[in-house]
Amino acid sequence: QVQLQESGPGLVKPSQTLSLTCAVSGDSITTAYRYWSWIRRPPGKGLEWIGYIGYNGNPYYNPSLKSRTSISRDTSKNQFTLQLSSVTPEDTAMYYCASLGSNYWGQGTQVTVSS
Repeated sequence: QVQLQESGPGLVKPSQTLSLTCAVSGDSITTAYRYWSWIRRPPGKGLEWIGYIGYNGNPYYNPSLKSRTSISRDTSKNQFTLQLSSVTPEDTAMYYCASLGSNYWGQGTQVTVSS
């Protein structure tokens, strides 16, 4: 059974960098043709895809967030990490990690940007 678990601070101050980690069990993040994504849902809004890191380690980002986003991985720990810089209250959302093609999702973690 594949499980994804997000972790990271629930509160981030404006202008700081949001950092979240997704730990994957039951599958390898290097499995061919798996793409490991970060997605978010701001309060009262729909899902927004942030970006992914592929099985080969190559990232790809939503153009609207690209300048502030970095997704990396640690294959020894089978986990991948999101960093979103210069956050504002508009970045407040429930953040999910997922493998969309395989329909694996984490339960999500709430991040609030506030001073």
